Amino acid sequence: MTAPVFLVQNGGLRVGTVTLDGPEGRHAVSVRRLRVGEEIVLTDGAGTGAFGTVAAVEGKDRLDVAVTEVRTEPEPAPRITVVQALPKGDRGELAVETMTETGVDAIVPWQAARCITQWKGERGAKALAKWRATAREAGKQSRRLRFPEVTDALSARQVAALLADADFAAVLHEEAPPGPSGPGGTPCEPLATAPLPAEGRIVLVVGPEGGVSPQELTAFAEAGARPYRLGRSVLRTSTAGTAATALLLGRTGRWS
Repeated sequence: MTAPVFLVQNGGLRVGTVTLDGPEGRHAVSVRRLRVGEEIVLTDGAGTGAFGTVAAVEGKDRLDVAVTEVRTEPEPAPRITVVQALPKGDRGELAVETMTETGVDAIVPWQAARCITQWKGERGAKALAKWRATAREAGKQSRRLRFPEVTDALSARQVAALLADADFAAVLHEEAPPGPSGPGGTPCEPLATAPLPAEGRIVLVVGPEGGVSPQELTAFAEAGARPYRLGRSVLRTSTAGTAATALLLGRTGRWS
């Protein structure tokens, strides 16, 4: 097995002895039960990783790591962002978890017009915190050094601005047929054959279970986002982003 990854948020990743304590130290000592000599990776979640072995274990929540190598991964290119409409129940966390494991770079919660779930006030803050915690834990589980950013929830107008600034923008729409045109007669191509940039930013929009509204489609089209289809089957909103991310990672060479 590859070495487990733990998050160090206070910096200090360097060659030499680094202490892991607090909640991450407790998880390493009391849950994972790491012992002296076992391999371990510490990361800041922003691309830097410290590789070494456990040098000492103290109590139930503290260990020292003998770090022998520190390296920083370059920024991914192209960068892939998924605008995720809010799914029902805990399917939002499922979407965040699987997209993180797959390799997405940023996740943008979107309060679409047809979303049943509403993020308001304290409830919205708690839901966003869950998404961010899910991305953090999935990042560690999948041995990533660079965890995806989970932004604040955006409105349709804010999503349109994000799309206008992208090098490639797409809306995955369940009503987009495998024919010559998509919603409103807009030419609809398969995402599998769309021309993609070698660098820059790719932004995908995943609509809610009730579909993207005509008004939202129009606003996104005016921002430069075209409708694309993944295949003949219709994926749920909680799985479409993962499937599209995997497709793009393969096509752009990031999985090569």
